[in-house]
Amino acid sequence: MSQVIIVRVCAQVLRRLFNEGEFVAKAKSGEIAVKILKSKHPAAPKAHEPYCTRSQMLSYRRRDGAEVARAHQYLRPDGSIGASGRPDPKKVLHRGTLYQYKSPRSLASEES
Repeated sequence: MSQVIIVRVCAQVLRRLFNEGEFVAKAKSGEIAVKILKSKHPAAPKAHEPYCTRSQMLSYRRRDGAEVARAHQYLRPDGSIGASGRPDPKKVLHRGTLYQYKSPRSLASEES
């Protein structure tokens, strides 16, 4: 079994990797599956989303069940995605490396 390298990166890098991986399109086409890990109703008021919006954590998985990405989204009652209109990635597996979100403050303290 090969060991996965974990790299902590900022949100901008994760979004680029998530978008380049076309996870949303692959899920829509059925190439990969999406499993809802958590679905909180209603979303926290600080999200400034319409009433009955759900805060969801999603797992994007290959056919063999292996997770290739994880993202958060606000699912509005009308079926649209809140905030930016796209899922917000938290983890992306890219070429054998697992990229995970780390806040800019945490990244800066690691560099010190």
